[in-house]
Amino acid sequence: MTEPKTSGPAAGSIDRFFNLTANGTSVRKELVAGLTTFLTMAYILFVNPSILGAAGMPEGSVFVATAVAAIAGTLIMALVANYPIALAPGMGLNAFFAFTVVLAYNFTWQEALAAVFCSGVIFVGISVIGLRRAIIDAIPENLKRAISAGIGLFLGIIAFENAGIVVDSPATLVTAGDFASAPVLLAILGFVLIAALNSLGILGGTIIGILIVTVLGIPLGLVELNGLVSLPPDPTPTLFALDFAKVATGTFWIVVFSLLLVDLFDTAGTLIGVSARAGLLDKEGRLPRMKQALLADSSATVIGSLVGTSNTTSYVESATGVAAGGRTGLTSLTVAVLFALGLFFAPLAGAIPAYATAGALLFVATLMLRGLAEIDWSDPTEVTPAVVCAIGMPFTYSISDGIGLGFITYVLVKLFSGRIRDLTPFNVAIAVVFGLFFIWG
Repeated sequence: MTEPKTSGPAAGSIDRFFNLTANGTSVRKELVAGLTTFLTMAYILFVNPSILGAAGMPEGSVFVATAVAAIAGTLIMALVANYPIALAPGMGLNAFFAFTVVLAYNFTWQEALAAVFCSGVIFVGISVIGLRRAIIDAIPENLKRAISAGIGLFLGIIAFENAGIVVDSPATLVTAGDFASAPVLLAILGFVLIAALNSLGILGGTIIGILIVTVLGIPLGLVELNGLVSLPPDPTPTLFALDFAKVATGTFWIVVFSLLLVDLFDTAGTLIGVSARAGLLDKEGRLPRMKQALLADSSATVIGSLVGTSNTTSYVESATGVAAGGRTGLTSLTVAVLFALGLFFAPLAGAIPAYATAGALLFVATLMLRGLAEIDWSDPTEVTPAVVCAIGMPFTYSISDGIGLGFITYVLVKLFSGRIRDLTPFNVAIAVVFGLFFIWG
């Protein structure tokens, strides 16, 4: 039985604009794919305000900024690059913003937004001139994988902390929390539900798990729900709130570089991975219109910083829409429209407690740790820097410190092993910069 074709002038215009027929898809397939992608990544509307709220940002304004950044980036991807890839504020990058830049480096959140803005502007520049691919190629492959895995470990300890599974201890730094408390039990239940629903292929499994444990907390007095739908919150507290007071300091540019580095790897990996699954790569394994796709997330980061959120990046959850048949920007356009509708669910987002989002954070952490399996474990000069980088992030409570430790270890181990030819000027320069920062920063 063949799928009925959508007819009419409007359908014909849509087909021509997005090249639906040429890509072997249809309006119906693209709409279903867009809904699929949205449901798998809609959790960011609930999780991002919670994480950035830890940095003192007003959660209602962050909720709006999250949606606006997702809408802007995804629209650019849809209309300029014509790819079925959605964007939103990135997990890991938001944790770096809140827990490292603001809480560890003592930036105000306004100063941190200025760093995000600068990283976005640089991002746009290197995307336009084609330098972005050269930078990505210059980073050792095993360190790329370790950065992803390290962010996963960092998200894991944040999830444990938000859930109350681990608490601080003067004797051992961290220790087990009260496993008999309701928030801990509900957080564990949420994680198990999210993992199970996703393993079963249930559409929107992550957001379903968050909502179930939130509802279970209502009769226990852990949640105060004041409706489900309302007009969007006031965005003005974070709108154009950037503060460039630290722009002349070395720490500011270390933060900018770290944001840029993590965003580079995250976006490039997602674009190539999702596009390969969709069969969009050319015969040489390259992505046509790569420049347009890179401009989508870099531009969205600039826009997101202006409205009040951390770096925006391409989402690996876009693979679910591709699996549902999405092949063009019409899938992304559908996601953008659904994020716009999501703006009216702020009361629900504001009621989500930390223990409910902890399960989602922990699940994302487990997915990001797959990078460890791809590391070349046969070469000690590759393994040791990668492991130091990965475990350095949670133990220093800083993504940038973990990256710095990884680069310094990489250069020193290669140097003392007589493997100088493995090093590039870029490797050495990064190691020196981080070394100076650790000493005098």
